[in-house]
Parts: sequence; structure tokens; C-alpha cells
Amino acid sequence: MKSAVENLTPTRVKLNVEVPFEELKPSIEEAYKTVASQIQVPGFRKGKVPAKLIDQRVGRGYVLETAINEGLNGWYQSAVQETGIRPLSRPEVEITEVPDPSATDGELKFHAEVDVRPEIELPDYAGIKVEVAAAESSDADVDKALDELRGRFGTLKSVDRPAADGDFLTIDITASIDGAEVDSASGLSYQVGAGTMLEGLDEAVTGLSADEDAIFDTTLVGGDHAGEAAQVKVVVKAVKERELPEANDDFAQLASEFDTLAELREDLAKQAADSKTVEQGVEARDKVLDKLVEMVEVPVPASVVEEQLEQHFSAENSHGEGEHDTEEHRAEVKANTERAFQNEIILDAIAEKEEVNVTQNELIDYIVTTASQYGMDPNQFAQIIDQSGQVPMMVSEVRRRKALAVVLGQAEVTDSEGKTIDLSDFVRPGGEEASFEADAAEETSEEAPAAEEAKNDDPAAVKF
Repeated sequence: MKSAVENLTPTRVKLNVEVPFEELKPSIEEAYKTVASQIQVPGFRKGKVPAKLIDQRVGRGYVLETAINEGLNGWYQSAVQETGIRPLSRPEVEITEVPDPSATDGELKFHAEVDVRPEIELPDYAGIKVEVAAAESSDADVDKALDELRGRFGTLKSVDRPAADGDFLTIDITASIDGAEVDSASGLSYQVGAGTMLEGLDEAVTGLSADEDAIFDTTLVGGDHAGEAAQVKVVVKAVKERELPEANDDFAQLASEFDTLAELREDLAKQAADSKTVEQGVEARDKVLDKLVEMVEVPVPASVVEEQLEQHFSAENSHGEGEHDTEEHRAEVKANTERAFQNEIILDAIAEKEEVNVTQNELIDYIVTTASQYGMDPNQFAQIIDQSGQVPMMVSEVRRRKALAVVLGQAEVTDSEGKTIDLSDFVRPGGEEASFEADAAEETSEEAPAAEEAKNDDPAAVKF
């Protein structure tokens, strides 16, 4: 078999394939067996009809057509391997020549047009310079963290006053459209300022005391009338405020493993500093990726964008969210799709250049962390992705993250005040543990999938 590639665009090629008659013979023999099992001839058992009789009954041309249809995908796949192209879409195949059915020679010729991954030329990405926001933890950060911790142990106390920001309310709501009630709910709990229920609710309830009500206009976000304008009446049944425990040594012993408030504040200060480092690391990572996209031109196949748009809006329509199918929303999805594709192409190329590999332990860490984000058991999540054939996709994702970490590890990062930022705790050398990933794994499950220990010899990996 002969195959040749003709470049049509940077992301689309035409495969020209020639299959000699000798390589057609096995498919023709299988086609005779297929046709023999489909027809009945008196005096012959099903599947045992001779080839000459099949030629007389259905014609050799039909057999040849069957052979080509059944063998076409195999010849196409062989041509893909032979030429080394990396298809992104289904091929559009056109058969241009077939052997004469009455002859015993000749060849099959066809061409296939298909979108492929573009080849790119990587620039020198060592020493990319990025600036991040200055971030130093302060006493205010510690106070905020301490107040959040106190809030977890706080109690709600009913108060006889108008509702204010941060209060917890018990409310009844009734929605009406054109004067007709379409939905209602009673005894709902809501924190003023949360903004998690209906637009306009926070403004309507602020200043109301128990047994007072208000009416406001809004857009419904759920139910049969989602997306429709409605009038909502809200009745405040109770106003409560959170009473926080006093911050002292007793609280430190109740809420942590520390004996004194001073020790607890010291630990919270360390956590705040670590959090600031992570924030700077994430900002630097994103800006490094932005720089890479600016430095490399990556053409995006139209089929990739079209497929993503179709999947996205088909999913929205199936969930009753067709009203979001606007020109602006389509432009946003299109831009996100193009950017995601460019990111993948660039990071895959860097991973190949840097010879980045993924160990079994790294894949398990990623699966455990991802499972925790979905609130799933890691073992159950691993079974689902294995059965759905998504393991290679996850391996690619981990590999891209590590490739980006290589570039980030070589970047020159400064903050807005000109201070050099040390991200060695964010980008770790190969072989060391990623503490953030490990913490997430421990919080998710104590029984992670078992795996043999494997040393990580890759140059860098990222703690996110």
C-alpha cells in the first residue's frame, strides 16, 4: 500500500492512498464469506455457497464493493500510521478508482481529507518574565481567618431588629407572572448578602423585621419558568445573627490541636503566608501561559470549534437553557475553545521537547484530587474514567501541567514592587511530594488506589 500526504491548510491534509490488488485479496475473501452468510441457495448450506455461484447470483461487483466497505477503515488507519499524521476529526473519504470486477489485477485508490494537529515551532521559552501582584500576609489576614474559624463554631440567635448584611433569615417567597402565582416556597434559610437565590432579594429583605414583607421584580432562575421575568413577594419570618465564641485559649483548644490562642494565630499566619504564595504562583502560571500563547502562532481547525459549539449548546438546550444561545455567548465559547486548543498544542510540544513523562503515582494523585472536587470516592471515580476510556486524557492533562511547570520553573517572576518571587515551594523538583495535592488526597479518602512506588525523574511538577 502506498500513501502520501498533501497539505491543504496548516490544519487540514489530504491522504492519497493506493491499495494494490494483492492487498485487496484478503478483504475479498472475507467479503465472499459475508455474502455467503447472507444468501440462501438450494443445495448449499448457509455460509457454504461457492464463490462462482455468488458471482452468478449477486455479481462480483457487489462482492468487491463489500470488500472495499469493510476494509476501507483499516487501510485508512494504516495510511495514518505510515504518514504519521495526527487526525482531529473524522475523514471525508472519496474513492477515485476501483479494480475491474472481471479482472484479477488493478488497484483501489481513494483520498481522505481530515483535520490534523498543527505542527508548531517552539520559541526560546527559558527566562520568560512576568509580574504578579505584591502579596504579603498581615494581621488583618490572620484576624479574618480566625473570624472564619469562629464562625464555624458560632450559634444563631434570634434578634428583634431589621435585617442587615450578614444576618440569617427564615423567609417565605411567592413568585407571580402577570398576576398568576407560578411558584412558592416556605421556611427557606438565607444569609443576607449571599446572592445565591434571586437577583434583587438582598435589597428587598435588608431593613425588614420579622413578619414584614416586600415585593421585587426579578428573573426566575429555576423551574418551568426559568429565565422569565416575575414579581416575587418575600416575607421575613425570623431574623437571626451569628454569635461568635470568644477568641481565647479555650476556643483554641476547641477548634484546633493548639493549647493557646497565640499558637493558633501563629499557625493561621503561616497558612495565610502559604496561601499568598499559592495565589502568586497561580497568577504567575497563568501569565506564563499567556506569554507562551503570544509567542507561538497556533492555527485552530474549524471542526474543533464547530464540534465544541454543537456539544455545548446541545447540552444547554437539553437542560432547558436554550435562552443562553446568544451571539455573545457563542463568541465566548468559541474564544474559550480556541484558547484551550492552543494551550494543549503548545504544552504538548513542550512536553515532547522536555521529555516529560507521567508516573503511576502522579496519575493517581491527580485522580484522587479530581475525585475530591466532584465529591466522589477516588476508587469509584477511577473505575468510571477507566470504563469510559478517559485515562489517556487524564495522563495528557497531568503531562501538560508538568510541562507548564517546567517553563514556570525557568521564568523570572517579580511582584509589582520589584521583588523577586521565589516559587520553589510552588514548583517542585522531580521526586519530591506535592504537599497541596497530598493534602487534598488525604481529605478526600484514606483509601486511595494502590500502586507501586515509582520515582519521579521529571524536571518539574506543579502543586495545583
